[in-house]
Amino acid sequence: MASTIDGNGLIDYRALIEYIKHLERRVKELELERAELRREIKRYRHELEKLQMPPLIEAVLLDLLPDGRAVVKSTTGPNLIVSVASNVDTSKLVPGALVALNQRGSAIVEVLPEREDPAVRAWEVVKKPNVTFDHIGGLWEQKRELYEAIILPLQKPELFRDLGIEPPKGVLLYGPPGCGKTLLAKAVAAMTNATFIRVVASQFVQKYVGEGARLVRELFKFARRKAPAIIFIDEIDAIAARRLEVGTSGEREVQRTLMQLLAELDGFDPLDNVKVIAATNRIDILDPAILRPGRFDRLIYVPPPDLNARYEIFKIHTAKMKLAKDVDLWELAKLTEGATGADIKAIVTEAGYNALRAGRQYVTREDFLKAIEKVLKKRFRPYSDVSTFNVVSPEKRETELTYLA
Repeated sequence: MASTIDGNGLIDYRALIEYIKHLERRVKELELERAELRREIKRYRHELEKLQMPPLIEAVLLDLLPDGRAVVKSTTGPNLIVSVASNVDTSKLVPGALVALNQRGSAIVEVLPEREDPAVRAWEVVKKPNVTFDHIGGLWEQKRELYEAIILPLQKPELFRDLGIEPPKGVLLYGPPGCGKTLLAKAVAAMTNATFIRVVASQFVQKYVGEGARLVRELFKFARRKAPAIIFIDEIDAIAARRLEVGTSGEREVQRTLMQLLAELDGFDPLDNVKVIAATNRIDILDPAILRPGRFDRLIYVPPPDLNARYEIFKIHTAKMKLAKDVDLWELAKLTEGATGADIKAIVTEAGYNALRAGRQYVTREDFLKAIEKVLKKRFRPYSDVSTFNVVSPEKRETELTYLA
């Protein structure tokens, strides 16, 4: 602070006024700092109260009683008759609403917003596959049926309204493994603007009673909100096997999940713009109830590829390969009798590796013949027959691996 008395012993009023203004500014700064500290204390006190607050219990509202109380089903156990806090908006208290209960008095203190199950939301395919029907060799009849049953009703529903018919609700793809069932579903997902939801049926099998049925219910609720939507259930035999009169508690839980699926497919709530595609390798063990019309209206058999289909599959998988002049795709198709689409893809990949080991940038007929022998022999030969395994000498192995240098 500068002195307010000059050399003559007189008071310097200008210096005194400046000092007073400095003190006033300082007081304002301290008041602002005090206000900020009070806000911080209030925020920390609020955080401390939240940390010390007992957790709330989630429940589902079943009914409102005439006296203002409510019947709820608690997630922790039995049904309860509870009171409603005065600050709760009673217009939101409708049967089926999610509510929060106080732990001490079990009163409804909050109406929770409707939410999507994280497990179900994770089943939505956000990035669609880059596969169309043109990428699938053969299966011409199967592609036509899928287009008529799934794609056409979603793209042009007015055609069915004008005809006065109801389009199919679901399609079941069945056949040997590796023949293109999942690939067909991927193509349908890529060719429509509908929300595509993919789930493996074994994911419905849960540890706790009722969880599988709840997941099925949440899945169809999510699909209705996202409509138009397509639900693809892979390996549906995991939950839709034929029901038995006796069984373990785990089997009974799977049966409850199946009954919920049956109710969703053909229950009181219409599916509207929700279509269901399922796939299985074992249609012989499925419950008859799921195969009847009204649930899966189309049963589409996906067979192993015939000669023409095998040629088309070879053509698709070798489209980007550099082939030698001696490679005849028709010959390869004839040599792979009984092979599936997955086998042919493995043959083409193995032929590419044969060319890579030889240090070539193109694939020859001999590469394909070796690949066919390896892939098909591996498929049909018992693993216990070790006497037929080819033993590669160290010299030959060193020659074949020179491409890695």
